[in-house]
Amino acid sequence: MTLFVDIGSLDDIPRQGARVVKTAQGCVAVFRTADDQVFALEDRCPHRGGPLSEGIVHGTSVTCPLHNWVFDLNSGQAQGADKGGVLTYAMQVRQGRILIDAGLIRRSAAA
Repeated sequence: MTLFVDIGSLDDIPRQGARVVKTAQGCVAVFRTADDQVFALEDRCPHRGGPLSEGIVHGTSVTCPLHNWVFDLNSGQAQGADKGGVLTYAMQVRQGRILIDAGLIRRSAAA
């Protein structure tokens, strides 16, 4: 069973915009589409490391601001001729609040 942590209000993210959440695993880009769907992806394009959170959201895709690679927000996979992908993370919206997989927030145990 996945546990979720509240990271803010849906209204904190503009439609077709994004915010960054810093986690134990690195930065996560949380996107809101025009129809209020919410997605979370690794905030680093595999091509040149561009911050996807600064990209353009269109439909259920985001375009990297550096070299125009387009990623599917559902799968994290690059679209078209581009190859590669980014990690996706479990999200939920409940009563206007955005919830993210709690496993991202927990720190790894020291060895």
